[in-house]
Amino acid sequence: MLKGKKIVIGITGSIAAYKMPLLIRLLVKEEAEIQVIMTPSARDFVTPLTLATLSQRPVLIDGFDSDNGHWNSHVELGRWADVMLIAPASANSLAKMASGIADNFLLTVYLAAKCPVFIAPAMDLDMFHHKTTQSNIETLHSFGNKIIAPKEGELASGLCGAGRLEEPEEILLILKRFFEKKKS
Repeated sequence: MLKGKKIVIGITGSIAAYKMPLLIRLLVKEEAEIQVIMTPSARDFVTPLTLATLSQRPVLIDGFDSDNGHWNSHVELGRWADVMLIAPASANSLAKMASGIADNFLLTVYLAAKCPVFIAPAMDLDMFHHKTTQSNIETLHSFGNKIIAPKEGELASGLCGAGRLEEPEEILLILKRFFEKKKS
């Protein structure tokens, strides 16, 4: 059901980025075509080499490669994808998305996306429950984005509560269900 589906995966700067290699591996096993885009801060949590190896495509971080002059078109990517998944979505990226700020390549692709967008927030408990974050999530949902709610559990800070990125296997099921519904 995911065979041939084109999925843009946007990874932001969050410790939960460590879960993304497993999700990419699961999607590739389902024969989906994956294009990973990372924010510059996401590189602090997971390497582009790991993600490129698993996705079988170069990872995009910037719109322009100053070494070879290649330009990555955010418009083309926004039209190429059948679905876009931003996971983990940090509080910073959620705020920028809700406000239309496009100061990195991932956010320009998000604003250009013509496909359904799934957003999976991940952050510490107090950040997640902050009124600003909740307002940004509501705003993004009102724009038609599909929110994959974070789970409760132990967080990187040692606190327990909401803020854990949904598990890769569950995100895979959410995407499968989406394409099943679309098919019928």
